Amino acid sequence: MIKYLGGALVIGGVLTSILSSEDKATVHPPMLPASNPGYRLQEKAELNYRNYCGGCHGEKMDAFVDRQWKHGNTKEDLFKAIKNGYANEGMPAFDSTFTDKEIRELSDYILKGIKNVDRYGAGKKPVSNIFKTEELTIRLDTVAKGLDIPWGMAFLPGDELLVTDRNGKFYKVKKDQSLQPISGAPEVLAKGQGGLMDVVPDPAFASNKFIYLSYSKFKTEEGKVLATTAILKARLEGNELKDQQDIFVAKPWSRTQLHYGSRMQFGKDGYLYISVGERGNEKQNPQEIKGNDLGKIHRIKSDGSIPSDNPFVKTEGAEASIFTYGNRNPQGMTIHPQTGAIWENEHGPRGGDEINIIQPGKNYGWPIATYGINYNGKIISNISEKEGITAPLHYWIPSIGPSGMAFVTGSRYKGWEGNLLTGSLRFEYLNRSVLKNNKVVKEEILFKNIGRLRDVRMAPDGFIYIAVESPGIVYKLVPVN
Repeated sequence: MIKYLGGALVIGGVLTSILSSEDKATVHPPMLPASNPGYRLQEKAELNYRNYCGGCHGEKMDAFVDRQWKHGNTKEDLFKAIKNGYANEGMPAFDSTFTDKEIRELSDYILKGIKNVDRYGAGKKPVSNIFKTEELTIRLDTVAKGLDIPWGMAFLPGDELLVTDRNGKFYKVKKDQSLQPISGAPEVLAKGQGGLMDVVPDPAFASNKFIYLSYSKFKTEEGKVLATTAILKARLEGNELKDQQDIFVAKPWSRTQLHYGSRMQFGKDGYLYISVGERGNEKQNPQEIKGNDLGKIHRIKSDGSIPSDNPFVKTEGAEASIFTYGNRNPQGMTIHPQTGAIWENEHGPRGGDEINIIQPGKNYGWPIATYGINYNGKIISNISEKEGITAPLHYWIPSIGPSGMAFVTGSRYKGWEGNLLTGSLRFEYLNRSVLKNNKVVKEEILFKNIGRLRDVRMAPDGFIYIAVESPGIVYKLVPVN
């Protein structure tokens, strides 16, 4: 009987699958204090959900409710579905399993999760470039437009801005906001989630002029197009790339066109950290360190060679560039301004997007442990935490589709100092996380519905820049007062 209630709580059986969290905070419905009369009711409903529904739909109700509801999602709709079922759709009635009171309590509990999802997506597009936030009033000044999907940004000496477009074009943004094309960028497979992605300058760019580009490298074998994540190193002379050389090419190659990862960050150790997604094959790639670069964070020298203290250098058969494994699709990476630690964010499935602090040799769990469920509503793993697995510092339910990541430094943004900013692709906003002892203690939704927010960077001039998609625009955040 228990296994069927999970089917009952589909509330109408057939749900609309979500294609990808990219194509779409932890913010959970608050538990009431024990002194509150509603505490025991919510506690009981949560326990009933976990015991009767979690086996089919995952332990986190917030992930389960992140769906389209075929038969409605009002309290009356939920009550009817749980009590009477939809026999023709394989969902039995449970009027003999729960009392009406218990069904109402369970419906109320589910409604809390639905409201939590709705708070991200509701609302209209902004009509002004002035936004009042909890701490500041911010004006969004346009820095560049005419782009499609600006994936990565990098600042050069003299406040010059480089921008990649996922369609394969590479630009230098001029002071008059015009886009100056840069020739010599690699040929990319601009399909699915692939294309020209991140860009970072060499720490010694002022003297050596080197930059690094991540992209979807491709080839054809036996009439099939295969692609992978690659890193190109090149020298930037004026508006031309020269001396191009791939210094990292992930293997194995794949026919899929998603989950490339592709964020890069130079650490204080002078080494280049690279994220590579698991390319949609979670059963084989992220947990395999031998002959497999996918679903990992890698650490290499600027010429592509391997640091001698990488964690798997002495592991027979392992890929020596691997720094961490068990990662799903990391699309944000930055360095903590005080500690020098590398932080990253990565897409979960339906629920369970993560923020992690990268530590050498650690397993970040995908798909053994996850707070999310599959896009079709099925369980990926009934384990969210496990010994030997590094738990995320923070996770989002529902999935916000995180991309881009930066710590707020300097003194321009009063009240935001030390906060962590993350772009949301799915809900089209900038997420502000307030941190205390490496824990997210508060979050704020900024610039709601501004557009799929792909990248966020702190510039050398102390301003924050964000890049949004379709139409592709780069904005500078200017405090008004």
